[in-house]
Amino acid sequence: MAKDRRLAQGERHLSRNRVCRLVFHDEDRHGRARCNVNSRSGSVTDLPPSAARVEEAARQAGLAIEVTVMAQSTRTAEEAAAACGCAVGQIVKSLLFRGAATKKPILLLVSGANRVDERAVARYVGEKLERPDADYVREVTGFAIGGIPPLGHAAPLTTYMDADLLNYDVVWAAAGTPAAVFKVEPEKLREATAATVIAVG
Repeated sequence: MAKDRRLAQGERHLSRNRVCRLVFHDEDRHGRARCNVNSRSGSVTDLPPSAARVEEAARQAGLAIEVTVMAQSTRTAEEAAAACGCAVGQIVKSLLFRGAATKKPILLLVSGANRVDERAVARYVGEKLERPDADYVREVTGFAIGGIPPLGHAAPLTTYMDADLLNYDVVWAAAGTPAAVFKVEPEKLREATAATVIAVG
């Protein structure tokens, strides 16, 4: 009975014609909200626009992903790991920096367990790094901080990947909103983003 009530309460209306349903399976106790795919067209009809954009960008890059909209925030690596039921190290943090001299945007895909050593990364990049403000991040990526995905940005970005992410069979990355995520094999993500693998710490 309690489970039925939870299922009945599981609908969340994202718009008049778009519904995302919370799923409570015995093997899934994290309240993941899974969005349905139209079996005829293969297109997602009920994802938030930002998440749908990420899924389409992944498809164009040859990467098959399934975006999941969580019932809770995945804004931080710790929140994302709790929601996905994985280790913090399996969370991909998409962090935007900027070259101090060239002002060129640089995307770092970092394990949730690691902190970026800007001096170490600067040796790979060839210049010091600086952290841009939130407005710049949104302008360059097309997404707000907290939901920045590793691909699907407003313009192509020079991308570097934390070598530690390759230690996992799968990793989880943001899909355009603070609650949308997708899982992927790290090597496939590296290929799709044309990322250079480096040590970030």
